Amino acid sequence: MPEGDSVWKAAKRMREQLVGRTVVRSDFRVPQHATADLSGRQITAFDSYGKHMLTRFSPAGDAGLTLHTHFEMDGSWQVVGPGKVLPRSFDDEVRLVLQTDGPTAYALRMPVLELVETAHEDRVVGHLGPDVLGRSWDEDLAVANLLRDPDRPLVEALLDQKNLAGIGNLWAVETCYLRGHSPWTPVRGVDLHATVQLARRMMRHSLEHPGQVTTGDTRRGMTHWVYGRAERPCRRCRTPVMFRDSVTGTPYSRETWWCPSCQPGPQPATMPSGVPSRARYSRDPREDQRRQDRRRAGR
Repeated sequence: MPEGDSVWKAAKRMREQLVGRTVVRSDFRVPQHATADLSGRQITAFDSYGKHMLTRFSPAGDAGLTLHTHFEMDGSWQVVGPGKVLPRSFDDEVRLVLQTDGPTAYALRMPVLELVETAHEDRVVGHLGPDVLGRSWDEDLAVANLLRDPDRPLVEALLDQKNLAGIGNLWAVETCYLRGHSPWTPVRGVDLHATVQLARRMMRHSLEHPGQVTTGDTRRGMTHWVYGRAERPCRRCRTPVMFRDSVTGTPYSRETWWCPSCQPGPQPATMPSGVPSRARYSRDPREDQRRQDRRRAGR
């Protein structure tokens, strides 16, 4: 799933290619906007807020419009040069075509795609906590939000976008590891200022470097401490990394990796959630990738 830094990079790339361009033709392939027409409007901005992207268009005899998109699991934008089109094999994935007086942009597999008046963008992002990568980042507010439920597991609290916006599963899992906390440690027992500072520092580093590297080692298979490394030895203590699958119907209970030695504290089997623990060692180090492939194939 694209995380805040991935969306930030996508907005930057789109900004460089399309801001200042005028829309020649728009083709929405979603029912709620099937008749919308952005022709004649100039693209004025691409901004990210957490995992959300806001594409702004100049007024055309009425209020300015903002296109709100959320990538969720595998949405993306593709841009092709003037006069070019995507291959027909992509047709089933296209949700929007924005043809400009220069490049053409395609929104692919975009699960959230809606138009709102620019003056009312708060309707789509106003519920979110402070943006970890935003210019108006507010660490004190983020910590206060996290403490609204002091008994909540740390990893779930970090993933809740109403607390702070932009942290996804990778950054939450790696932050818990580097801070030495079990992912299920209640937030009241954590130095939250140090925790969010670390997450933000890693994400900001990612903005200027390829990939999402937490170890400092960019070699294949060496980029993360525990994320995606079920059953493989912890890079610090050699204890096998453990894995718990997501719990269906439980908000913010995502796939979780952790080292039980380097991250002491509550374990899933001891959590009073009423949900049977699914913590386990993966039988095969490749199981995580196979699971992701099966999920994509089923969508």
